[in-house]
Amino acid sequence: MTKMANSSIPLNHIKIDDIFWNKYIKHVKEVIIPYQWEALNDRLEGVEPSHCIENFRIAAGESKGEFAGAVFQDTDVAKWLEAVAFVLSHERDEELEKIADETIELIGRAQQADGYLNTYYTIKAPSLRFSNLTEGHELYTAGHMIEAAVAYYEATGKDKFLQIVSKFADLICENFGNKENQIHGYPGHQEIELALVKLYRITGEKRYLDTAKYFIDARGVGENYFLKEEKSEKFKRIFPEFERYDPKYSQSHAPVREQKTAEGHAVRATYMYSAMADLADEYGDQELLKACDTIWDDMVNRRMYITGSIGSSGILERFTTDYDLPNDVNYSETCASIGLALFGKRMAQIKKDATYIDVVERALYNTVLAGIALDGQSFFYVNPLEMWPDSCIDRTSKEHVKTVRQTWFGVACCPPNIARTLASLGQYIYFQEEDTIYVNMYIGNVCETSMNQVPIRLTLTGEFPWKSSMTIQVEAEREVSGCLAFRIPDYAQEFQILKNGKKVEKVKVSKGYAYLEGVFYHDTISIEFQMESVFVHAHPAVRENVGKVAVVKGPLVYCLEETDNFLNLASIFVNTEQPLEEEFEEELLDGTIVIKFKGKKVREDEWDAHTLYKIKGVEFQDVPLKAIPYCYWNNRKSGEMMVWIKELYQEEMR
Repeated sequence: MTKMANSSIPLNHIKIDDIFWNKYIKHVKEVIIPYQWEALNDRLEGVEPSHCIENFRIAAGESKGEFAGAVFQDTDVAKWLEAVAFVLSHERDEELEKIADETIELIGRAQQADGYLNTYYTIKAPSLRFSNLTEGHELYTAGHMIEAAVAYYEATGKDKFLQIVSKFADLICENFGNKENQIHGYPGHQEIELALVKLYRITGEKRYLDTAKYFIDARGVGENYFLKEEKSEKFKRIFPEFERYDPKYSQSHAPVREQKTAEGHAVRATYMYSAMADLADEYGDQELLKACDTIWDDMVNRRMYITGSIGSSGILERFTTDYDLPNDVNYSETCASIGLALFGKRMAQIKKDATYIDVVERALYNTVLAGIALDGQSFFYVNPLEMWPDSCIDRTSKEHVKTVRQTWFGVACCPPNIARTLASLGQYIYFQEEDTIYVNMYIGNVCETSMNQVPIRLTLTGEFPWKSSMTIQVEAEREVSGCLAFRIPDYAQEFQILKNGKKVEKVKVSKGYAYLEGVFYHDTISIEFQMESVFVHAHPAVRENVGKVAVVKGPLVYCLEETDNFLNLASIFVNTEQPLEEEFEEELLDGTIVIKFKGKKVREDEWDAHTLYKIKGVEFQDVPLKAIPYCYWNNRKSGEMMVWIKELYQEEMR
């Protein structure tokens, strides 16, 4: 075995204890994982059936019946197992581990003699293996299985699952490539590429890395494989909406090194970009890394919401064009923001550039958390920035937008993806290379690692994001020379570092990191900066938001909810020259800072239900407004919600 696959500092060396994140993380083991296990076994009343575990029993010959669910249904089990692995890496639990081991044994029994593993094709279409890469999700499903197995091995040291997926990976390596007797195709839904890199890093088997490279290098080169595949006699359509297939949907419209814009299905895209970053790092491929940067720039500076969500179209869950960011019909899938975070984390570590973490942090604190309720038992797949529940009607442009979080989904990729993300949150806090430890996110934790081969413990405390003063207590086994690199967030003002109570006057700053070099032993490091609530404008080309503002505090985007304000939030205007008042409400939403300010609401009292239009000047009434963090919206009751508010300029106030 070679090196860690999931984090440069082992996740079991990072224990999170954070005033903001605890309210979610405390649910992972006790609520989220048990709840999702019941869902995977179809034991939740009134919840759309999953059939996941039953599919494996049927594939193993231990139960009779037909395959049920989506073609990629196996991935819900894989992501659940990965979440379990991350939990076990922090705290071993005999009962939970036993359930996981039994599930892995079941997966092993469902595996075919040659290593093939996919319940849809095993049960429903055994003669059609690898004949529909466009829609079949075989390689995508394999990727999630590999990721889960790698995490489980790192957490427990048990290699049963690793052996299962390695056998399947060997079959894939044998079947795919540029040799004459191989399939010259690539995944319709990317995922296996980044998974094979992880498998290589944990096993040292270079064929896995080379196959990942093949999938990336072959994509979009020459005649499009998916369009060619459709003409095959063995090809059987699974999704009718793919009848007129657009290669941009799967980022196969051009060789990856020539792609300049973020295109197509947002989850497919970010998983592929993550693999591109991994491969650029492993092979020292500067051309591939440059392509990652070009796409990143387009995605986050022209196609990303202020909440760190991506994929603006409800049709095919995809990117559209620059600055097309509608607020009430957008898709913004939770999984896409998770993919964005995975991509950004890789780029930050490769380039030692904290600006990528600014985006990662925004996605995690806003869209990813909005995807799960505070009780851990209901979920959003779609994350709008504006909600008028009455207008979210089936068979309309808003039919994909849910007015309340759902207890489960028939296609449930987001809930277990959130579970594995929360369980592995430590991977985003630090990364380490040689004698430098990078502090990326100010999440309270205790981290045990080493600096120049000397054991060292870092204890980060604070009340971020409510307050922007954090402390890191350093305890080394003996004096050690090294460096702590602290991220300076893009919203931080007057950033400073104090060591043992004294301001550090000379700190090297590069690419958003402040490098504190020196000798460490028993030291107290303080990081302080200003992080006031502010009004933020969007680029004027974002047509939806021209003349509007959003309220932001640090990484948190705020929103107005009907429950704190009133109906018809769209009738509100706000003067941005006023101060914003922050107030911590301990009993609200498990404790949160709310932001209060004044607004003007268009008067409606002179209108009646029989008059739709009339010549009339706009009249306003003064109203108090109260905003809460976007991630907490819809945790009390259904109602209107709005992030972007119309701005009322001073000349209009006179």
